[in-house]
Amino acid sequence: MENAPTDPPAAAPVDRIAPPGRCGSALDTSPWIPGRRGITVGMVGLIGLSAFEALAVTTAMPVVVKALGGLDLYAMAFAAPAAASVVGVVAAGGWADRRGPTPPLLAGIAAFVGGLIIAGTATSMATVVAGRAVQGLGGGALVLALYVVVGHTYPQSVQPRVFSAFAAAWVIPSLVGPAVAGWLAESVGWRWVFLAIPILAVPALATLRPVLTEHTHAPAPVVGVGAGRGRLLRGVGAGAAALALHWGGQQDTAVALATGVVGLTLLAVTVPGLLPAGTLRLARGLPSVIALRGLFGAAFFGAEVYLPLLLTSERGVRPAHAGLALTVASIAWAFGSWLRGRSEGRWDDGRVFRVGAGALAVGIGAVALAVWPAVPVAATILGWGVAGFGMGLAYPTTSLLTLRLSPPERFGVNSAALQVNEAICIAVALAAAGPVFAALVDDRPRTAFLTVLALPVLLALVAGWAGPRVHPRAPAGPGAPEAPRQP
Repeated sequence: MENAPTDPPAAAPVDRIAPPGRCGSALDTSPWIPGRRGITVGMVGLIGLSAFEALAVTTAMPVVVKALGGLDLYAMAFAAPAAASVVGVVAAGGWADRRGPTPPLLAGIAAFVGGLIIAGTATSMATVVAGRAVQGLGGGALVLALYVVVGHTYPQSVQPRVFSAFAAAWVIPSLVGPAVAGWLAESVGWRWVFLAIPILAVPALATLRPVLTEHTHAPAPVVGVGAGRGRLLRGVGAGAAALALHWGGQQDTAVALATGVVGLTLLAVTVPGLLPAGTLRLARGLPSVIALRGLFGAAFFGAEVYLPLLLTSERGVRPAHAGLALTVASIAWAFGSWLRGRSEGRWDDGRVFRVGAGALAVGIGAVALAVWPAVPVAATILGWGVAGFGMGLAYPTTSLLTLRLSPPERFGVNSAALQVNEAICIAVALAAAGPVFAALVDDRPRTAFLTVLALPVLLALVAGWAGPRVHPRAPAGPGAPEAPRQP
């Protein structure tokens, strides 16, 4: 089965916009000084808008279904953008390496905004789903292009704080997004939950003019047209597989099983060619970084999807109070990312992953304990905050190492591999848990929750074990050449 090709290492990215400063000074690591501030604000603004959209639309979707009908398409309104984002990520990855991040960034913003407009002006639920798919396609390309901008624009000493700022961009939307979306849907109209975001995207895009002007092409076109088309076809196949897994997880057991087999077969054919060789066996270096992103994502989101349901159905907690756990985790995630951004050069990356995985396992365990009434709900909420803190440590570290273990001309392709593996691992984990949960929840709800939470705990433990494997193998002896970076 075809795997992603390898290329010789290239020089580390240079600082293209940072003014000269004293080595090791605070200026060297700040993304907010003049010359960097505008670009940082623009990127954080786009991430924040994407976060607000994700949270706001989730809040407003019941109102949309009530207004337009089409309850049978409710789940598809979330599965379609998730699957389309896989295609967007793959398409943007090769495109950014061939032409630089500007074209996929502009195309991603256009598709993201266009999809929101389609959904906001829809007269049927089918049109909402179509708009959400277009939006997901653009959102995947948008985020991927921003990763490439970080790699090409900021020096390595600044990159940790940029990714910390990306995580912080989720905090305010997580605090106010659902409330604002609820107010808009009830007072102004649900359409403005979709239509307000394109208006806000204009000033964020304006602040990115310097980087859009500068990055008009990549250092060298390393992916040919034929290879690029092959990757895009595999990306479409992977997106279709993710959609099948999402949809199948909502069906009865027999249909879910059949759909799962089709989806997994399609994944087996398409995904290995989108990842660096050795990813599936946790080879040292970049393959393990890519694999860890998937393990952490599947563990966290595979548990989070059941957390509100557990608290409301088994503990009688009101939905608004159950949502507090998600808010606490978002804040803790941002704090963990902030801490990681200020520890650059002082913490071993393998140890960061182990600490993050340990915190994640503890948090998932706290969720599982909520099935027993003797355990205070507050303990579960705080425990999920511990899980968020672990993710805040681990997630930016995978992003940083992907850029550092890649030559600049493969920033796009390898960043795409990082995000594709995450999306696919989450889809597979949810598809595996869904039918099991559905089969058990009516008669044995406690067993159902404990069973579906066991897989995320296991994935977190595997991530902790694999953490040190992100370090490339050491040279054989004195005078041996340095281990090459793996694309």
